[in-house]
Parts: sequence; structure tokens; C-alpha cells
Amino acid sequence: MEQQFKYFAFISYSTHDTKWGKRIHKKLESYSMPATLCCKHGWKRKPLNPIFFAPYDIQPGGLTEELKNRLRQSRNLIVICSPNSAQSYYVGLEIEFFHQLGRTKNIHFFIIDGEPNSGDESAECFNPKVKQLGIPEILGANIHEKVYRWPWLNRERAYVQIVTKLLGVEFDSIWQRHRRMLRQRIALWFIGMAAVLAALIGTWLTNRPVDVEVSLNETSVHNKNLPPLHNAVVTLMLDNEKKTDTLNTLCSTATFTNIPASMIGKEVRVQFKCEDWCNTDTTLLLSKNIALSISRDINAFGHVRFTMYDSQVMPVAGKTIRIAGVEAKSNAQGVVDAIIPIEKQSTVYNLTSSEVSLVDTIKDAKCGDSDAVFTK
Repeated sequence: MEQQFKYFAFISYSTHDTKWGKRIHKKLESYSMPATLCCKHGWKRKPLNPIFFAPYDIQPGGLTEELKNRLRQSRNLIVICSPNSAQSYYVGLEIEFFHQLGRTKNIHFFIIDGEPNSGDESAECFNPKVKQLGIPEILGANIHEKVYRWPWLNRERAYVQIVTKLLGVEFDSIWQRHRRMLRQRIALWFIGMAAVLAALIGTWLTNRPVDVEVSLNETSVHNKNLPPLHNAVVTLMLDNEKKTDTLNTLCSTATFTNIPASMIGKEVRVQFKCEDWCNTDTTLLLSKNIALSISRDINAFGHVRFTMYDSQVMPVAGKTIRIAGVEAKSNAQGVVDAIIPIEKQSTVYNLTSSEVSLVDTIKDAKCGDSDAVFTK
């Protein structure tokens, strides 16, 4: 009757090689075999589980009865070979005890450092007990065997070697599948990295600062007789910030720097203020180039108002005055009130009348009720 074992393998190692002990323990316990082989041999998908590794179960020490029991309950012995384990007294005892159990053929070597049978004590990776006990020469799985250009691939090959030795199957039957899985993982890794990189670039593009330029577009009739735009203030109002620039010509552009790119396409508020022009306060979708429509205030130079008096300083009522071709009649109080179309506006106006003789024939466009025009 075949003996039943609690552990598939026992890992023997030097405390200096604990890192490798943990690594090979994790690799072997989690190694998943092809479903076809599992069906053929009656294995579980992870047939190497469990594997005994001392740090997880008992404190390292001598060959206590407990440790001997672990060895008795293990089908295989995996020796992590290095100059450290070659000089380890306890590794030698574990090899010797397992040999005495009659399971010499189940001793497997995993070389992580040094050289087998080097003749140099400082470089030798096999414990002296191997030779003393006459254990048949075994090359072992060697992570430094230079089969491939890349060290990591040689390490993977060594893992598969120890797996196939433990399970008694052909190396190629597992290695070819393992390589395919590695290629798939590498491809997935590159895809994942590409996705992360794309996300990072997207985030950077979304949040990198951009410059926004605001140009002015006059929608009113352009009149070269009127003063040009000067000291216009353009304000860009973002979520939590207000930026301002000043323009001195209609053709100049307001520039706002360090605007978060994430704001592009969102609604923002833009304001325009300038003497003699209509104030603009609008909401629009932010873009890198904004054309802001503005127009002159038609009343700035186009609303002419004054009082007409005779030589006795009495209001002159009901008389018609022509202002830039526009006729206006004085009211009972002698007040003349006229609106001049923007295309005819100017900073000063010539006054003419066929009904009265005027002493003053030139009037400032920005006159008011207190301004007087006298007749003869």
C-alpha cells in the first residue's frame, strides 16, 4: 500500500537563503498544472500543495523530533543549494535523515548560487553530506544556467525543472506551456502599462495649463471719427479665480495664462468694460481662442442735449436746429434733445438753423442741459 504523506515536499535551506526559501515555497505551492495532465494523473490543479517551509510552522533549530516528523511526512526533499547551505550543519543533518528514510531518489536540488563539485569550499553549492552519503550525481535545477539571454527567463526555467522533477513528468511538456503563459503575462503587462501610460498622459493633457486669448469683435458700425478704444478691461472669471487684462486697441488680444486645461469646454463668465463702449457680461464655453462681441455706447457721443437762449437769456422755444444733419426742435424750456446715429457721430458737432441765427455753431458731443447755445 502506497504511503500517504502530509507534505508534498520539505524545503531544506540555510537561514542566509531565507528569501529564496520563501520564494520557491510560494512558487511551488501556487503552481497550476494543465487540466489535461491533472485528469491523466489524478492531480489537483495545484498538485504541489502543501510544502513544508520551516519559518511558517516551527522555529529553525536542530533536528528535533518535531522536525524529524515533518521530514517523515514529506514525499520529497528540496535542498536550496548555495555556499551557505553547503556549509550548513543542519542542512546536512536533514539530507542525512531523509536519506536514512530510504527516499534518496526523492531528494532534489535547486541551485541559487555557487557551483556544483567546484573543489573550492567558498564556491561549492552542494553540502558535503551529498558526497559522503553517495547520493547519485544530480545536476539540479540551476537558476544561473545560461540557456537564455535574460536571467529572469533562466530562473523561470529552473522553477519548471524542479516542478517536473517533483512530479516525474517531461520537462518540455510543461516548459512550452509555461513559456506561452509568460508571453501572455508580458503582453498583458505591456497592455496594462500602455493603459496606465495613456491614462497618465490623458490626465496630464487634461490638467496641464493652457493660454486663452480673447479678441474683440466690434458689432456696431465702425466710425473713425470717434475716439479709438483705450484702457478696455477684459475679465475672465473661472470657478475660483478671476483674471484681468487691459487692452488699448481694438486689434489687440487679451491673454490669460495658466488656465487648467480641464476648464476647456466648460462655461465661464467674460466681462468687458471700457469708457464710451457698452459693458459686456456674458457666459460662454471656454476655448483657447475667444472672439468677444462688443459695441459702442450709442449715447456716449450720440445723445446731444443743450438749452437755446436769446440775447436776453430767455429760452428760445419751437425752433429747429440741425445737428450733423439731424433735425431737432427746442421745447417750451428751450431744450434741444437729439439722438445722432452712430455713423454720423463725432466728438463735436456743427449746428445750423434756417429759423434763427446762432452765435454758437460748434458744440461738444458730450454736452448737457446746463450747456447753452445763444441766438442773435
